[in-house]
Amino acid sequence: MKPRKHAELIKAWADGAEIQIKYTDGWCDWCIGSSPNWLDDDEYRIKPEPKPDVVTYYSIDTDGVWWRTYQTDNMKPNIAIAFDGETGELKSAEVLK
Repeated sequence: MKPRKHAELIKAWADGAEIQIKYTDGWCDWCIGSSPNWLDDDEYRIKPEPKPDVVTYYSIDTDGVWWRTYQTDNMKPNIAIAFDGETGELKSAEVLK
């Protein structure tokens, strides 16, 4: 007997995975607490884990020169810049003391 088209996703959903359904404008979360329809013509996936934000640290000296700092550097960073892991857009810029 041939397994159902979405058999692996159904098993993952039964084990607690969050499921998304594809619409014309992109992926949408399936309503938590309700069972997906699992129609053969629809496309489903396990909801991907969000990408983490990217934070970069810099030290700016009194001449206005920026130095990217790493944990191994002796310079203490005084600026932290965070970018959204999903969109790549600037999320925050913080002056460190």
